[in-house]
Amino acid sequence: MSADKRVLSIQSTVVFGYVGNKSGAFPLQLHGYDVSTINSVQFSNHTGYGKWKGQVLNASEAADLFEGLRINNLLHFNHVLTGYIGSDSFLKKVGEEVGKMKAKNPNLIYLCDPVMGDNGKLYVSETLVPVYQNEIVELADIIVPNQFELGLLTKLPITTETEAFTAMQKLHDRGVSTVVLSSSNIGNNKEQMLCLASYKKGGVSKRYRINIPYMNAIFVGTGDLFAASLLVWLDKDKNLKSALEKTVSVVQKVIKRTYEHAKSLAGGEVPTMEQMELQLVQSKHDIENPQVTFQAEEI
Repeated sequence: MSADKRVLSIQSTVVFGYVGNKSGAFPLQLHGYDVSTINSVQFSNHTGYGKWKGQVLNASEAADLFEGLRINNLLHFNHVLTGYIGSDSFLKKVGEEVGKMKAKNPNLIYLCDPVMGDNGKLYVSETLVPVYQNEIVELADIIVPNQFELGLLTKLPITTETEAFTAMQKLHDRGVSTVVLSSSNIGNNKEQMLCLASYKKGGVSKRYRINIPYMNAIFVGTGDLFAASLLVWLDKDKNLKSALEKTVSVVQKVIKRTYEHAKSLAGGEVPTMEQMELQLVQSKHDIENPQVTFQAEEI
C-alpha cells in the first residue's frame, strides 16, 4: 500500500450503528484507502438513543498510541481526518501530532470536521472552541464545518450567503485552502438547505453552491460520511466542483435509502433510532460509483 493511500482517521466509534469511524472508514476503504483509526470515544451506540455506555480516550492514552506508532516508524500517512473529539487536551494532542507529521511530510493533507455543535447549541465542552479557533484551523488544509461551527471558528455571524463566504475568506486568510459549509439553513426557502464551498490557493479562487432538499428527519453519522467522501473525491478528482457534487449525491442517496428503509420497518409509526441507522453497507455501489444527482453552481 503506497503512502498516498494511507489515512489516519481520529474520531468517535460505536459498537452498534454508523457514526464517526464506523461511518467514515468504510467509504475510504471501498475506494482503496488503508485506514488507521484512533477512536476518541468508544460507545455502545450513539448518544441520540438517550442511553449509552462506553469509554472516552484521554490525552495521555492518545499520546501512548502515537508513541507506539512512532517507535515502530508507522506514522506514514498522506491524509489525516478528524471528527468528533470530546476533550480539549485530546484535541491539543492531536494538533501537536498533526503538526509533527506535517513538518516531516509537507504534502500531508489534513481534513478537519470541527465537530462542536449544531443549530446554535454546543454538544462538546466550550473549552474545545478556542483550541479549534487558535490551534487547529491553521493546521487544516480542508475544513468542513456546518453553519453553527463556521460561526464559532470565525466569530462572525452566518445568516446570509454573503456572510458565509466572508467567514470562509477569513479561514482562507489563515491558510485553509478549501472550506466546505456542509449544511446551512441560510435563505428564506425552508424546503431547501444550502451547501457552499470555497477554494483559494496560489492565486486560484473558486466558489460553489448546491441546493439540497430539506428532509424532516434526524440522521446521525451523515457528517462523518460527508467528510470521508469529500476526502476521497478531492483526492481522486483534484476538482472541488466534481468532489462536491459526488459527495452531496452520495450522502443524499444514503439518506433517502435510510429513510425509506426506516419507514418500511416502522409501519406507519415514527421510526426509532435503531431503524434510522444509516444504510451504509447497503449503499456500497452508490458510494463507489456515485450518480451525480446534485449539480454545483459556480458563484
